Amino acid sequence: MFDYSFHWRAAFKALPDMLAGCWVTVQVAVLSLVLGVIIALVLMVMQESKSKPLKTIASTWVSLARNTPALFQIYILYFGLGSFGITVSSWFALLAGITFNNAGYLTETFRGGLRAVPDTQFRAARSLGMGAFQAYVYVIVPQLLRVVFYPITNQMVWALLMTSLGVVVGLNTDLTGVTQDYNVRTYRTFEFFAIAAVLYYFMTKFILGLTRLAGWRLFRY
Repeated sequence: MFDYSFHWRAAFKALPDMLAGCWVTVQVAVLSLVLGVIIALVLMVMQESKSKPLKTIASTWVSLARNTPALFQIYILYFGLGSFGITVSSWFALLAGITFNNAGYLTETFRGGLRAVPDTQFRAARSLGMGAFQAYVYVIVPQLLRVVFYPITNQMVWALLMTSLGVVVGLNTDLTGVTQDYNVRTYRTFEFFAIAAVLYYFMTKFILGLTRLAGWRLFRY
């Protein structure tokens, strides 16, 4: 009944290529998180502003990002834009899709963190002669980032795992893409994807360990 023959040696020969794919995966995840944080901060300010158009734009972004599948977002960027003659690479579609998703979720995280920063901090900064922008940049945002540091870490892990969606738009340089290429050529699905799963596991554990260490160093006082 069970006559499957494992070929681990052949699978491990692909390990150098899979490790190179890990590097591409990490690059996309980190870049999407950095861009997502920047955009989320802007969207948070827009939602907190008194301008109705700005609030509407920010709320629409957040609502779409949080209430539609990430796979659809990547599909629309790659195949949807292609319908209008706008061609983007699979790498860009993946990066833009994850960034769009990250920004939506992080905006709500930042808004929650902002509520944890006392209003008196902003008023005190203004009373010292700071403009509204300066008060946000030098007083509010540093305290906000301390509050949301660990939720950002969780989003980083989520972004790393979401990079696996790149395979559906033809990306073959990240870990999942490299794994799928070997799978198609050898039909050794279990071996290759088991190794890839272990690599994803260790990447996420490394990120969590690194951020815990960074959090301890940054916020121990």
